[in-house]
Amino acid sequence: MHTREEKLNAFGRLIDVLDTLRVKCPWDKKQTNESLRPNTIEETFELCDALMKNDKNNICKELGDVLLHVCFYALIGSETGDFDIADVCNKEADKLIFRHPHVYGNVKADTADQVTENWEQIKLKEKDGNKRVLSGVPDALPSLIKAYRIQDKARNVGFDWEDKGDVWKKVREELDELEAELRKEDKNKSTEELGDFLFSVINAARLYHLNPDNALEHTNQKFIRRFNYIEDHSIKAGKPLTDMSLEDMDKLWNEAKKQEIK
Repeated sequence: MHTREEKLNAFGRLIDVLDTLRVKCPWDKKQTNESLRPNTIEETFELCDALMKNDKNNICKELGDVLLHVCFYALIGSETGDFDIADVCNKEADKLIFRHPHVYGNVKADTADQVTENWEQIKLKEKDGNKRVLSGVPDALPSLIKAYRIQDKARNVGFDWEDKGDVWKKVREELDELEAELRKEDKNKSTEELGDFLFSVINAARLYHLNPDNALEHTNQKFIRRFNYIEDHSIKAGKPLTDMSLEDMDKLWNEAKKQEIK
């Protein structure tokens, strides 16, 4: 691993390269906060994909791409005189110090749970108590992650189940209500109840310290692997998937499942 000086030199080198590109590269010259935003979203998802796959080489690469975007936004900020990369770093360091009084102050917190319990109250103090508990959840978050964050923030101020086992009553209640509306074929009500049911399942996952987004993505990847196995066999057989029977597909699906177990 590199020394502290080598790390700082590497960061400085990246800043120097970006400064040069901003002046000499036609593409970099014309970028704005607005034009970079879609690329930032894409790079963030590519990093998340590498993290899910635990692809060490790609994690390193994608972290660099995300870091480049952070530095680029800071460079644009320096051009307008609003802030620069030093302001970005110092503000983040100040925030971390303020939010970790158990490290930099006299507050006692020996476990991660104790740290989390203090987290929301500390963040509220940053806004002199005028910031709403749920206002820190970005509107643009994917719905599943947003639901988890909403529930977690509510928990941090004491709004939560006293016995986590009770959440399953709520899950079953929401499922019953969803099935009732589906039988009535009321699409609007069914949609509403589906949302309530999903919200309750996410809540259950949170209470049992399971990340529902990670869990769902693992299942997505599992489905892709097994479905690709079916498709590979259809290609080898020269038979389109649409010509395969569901029975044949199920047989191949179970073969793929058995191979994963091995």
